[in-house]
Amino acid sequence: MKVEIINIGDELLIGQVVNTNAAWMARALSDAGLKVCRVSVVADQGDHIKDAIDHALDQSDAVLMTGGLGPTKDDITKHVLCEYYDSSLVFNEPAFENIKHLLKLRGREIREHHKRQAEIPDICTPVENKFGTAPGLWFEQGGKILVSMPGVPFEMEAMMEEHIIPSLAGFNTADISHHKTILTHGIGESYLAEKITPWEDQLPPYIKLAFLPQPGIVRLRLTTRQRHKSTAEKEIAKQIEKLQILIPELIFGYGDDTMEEVVGNLLRQQGKTLTTAESCTGGYLAHLITSVPGSSDYYTGSVVSYANDIKEQALSVRHNSLLAYGAVSEQVVKEMAEGIRQGFHSDYALATSGIAGPGGGTLEKPVGTVWVALAGPDKTIAKKFRFGEHRGRNIRRSALAALNMLRLELLSYSSHPPPK
Repeated sequence: MKVEIINIGDELLIGQVVNTNAAWMARALSDAGLKVCRVSVVADQGDHIKDAIDHALDQSDAVLMTGGLGPTKDDITKHVLCEYYDSSLVFNEPAFENIKHLLKLRGREIREHHKRQAEIPDICTPVENKFGTAPGLWFEQGGKILVSMPGVPFEMEAMMEEHIIPSLAGFNTADISHHKTILTHGIGESYLAEKITPWEDQLPPYIKLAFLPQPGIVRLRLTTRQRHKSTAEKEIAKQIEKLQILIPELIFGYGDDTMEEVVGNLLRQQGKTLTTAESCTGGYLAHLITSVPGSSDYYTGSVVSYANDIKEQALSVRHNSLLAYGAVSEQVVKEMAEGIRQGFHSDYALATSGIAGPGGGTLEKPVGTVWVALAGPDKTIAKKFRFGEHRGRNIRRSALAALNMLRLELLSYSSHPPPK
């Protein structure tokens, strides 16, 4: 089944609001095996909406729309759909009962505009909105489906998950797309492509590979179209096993895994604790770690030591080291990691020091130069990185590099624990 997404709203076109609905919808539909063939954004104007619908219905089996179902005058989608399908608005009692129930839970009175929200085109079927007053609208005509939903993300997402995707899946008689995403870290896209060429060349023609790079991570997405999910999963799993043999150290997770979750799980499994000392990452490393629920099980705290005197006072970095080597150096970053590990009595400590940019670089240490250190029970190691000139990307890549350094160490420990 081919599906097209139309997101309505002037605020999307002028960049005032980021169109997160499109990304969420496309991913949910794709995960359900439905093929998204196009995403478009149109203004709150009747002619534009009708033109978009014409094109979408001509190219697709189903069209999913968001936006313009609210109670204010600028919400015109419902009226445009009435004109498009040559129908009239009628009062829908079940939709109104849902609205009354929702308002009662919120302790609000029913207003006239709430009653108008329960008016829907007479040829459509309402879709329950558990979190808002605007029902979704499901149209079927000429073997094509059109569904209009509110633009409020959490309202739309609930409708999609509970009603729309299950219903669309029932109409789908073709082979279904199945995806599996492999997450890698430690090598750039072109180098990774070269490294896995033998594996890619042996992929069967019905399994497609896509490279999806982002700062610090390259995702490899395998896609196949099969009627049965179990068959697709077996076929993809067989290929992933081969890839694991080829690049075991580069694969850190699958699907929605994050580096911080993977590292946190390893720390929890091994009963180890972690602290961080940050300079160039400015607390971003700590933010990633603590964004994981339950991170207090293994994470004890951090020092953001941007200034050199804080490195000396809080982390016991030697003054002579800063003078001789500078803050962005192997010697200093190792002392940062060792200082916070001892001070916080943790099993492991990560430290970052670098030149995030855009200024501050030299010929010897250009922008993007970063040192990361890991101090553990038996040793302290450090690694130098050269990232780039974009400050935000440098910070993210530095934090991911630090977490990956710890991940590899923990995996080494779990495979070869030191003798007691």
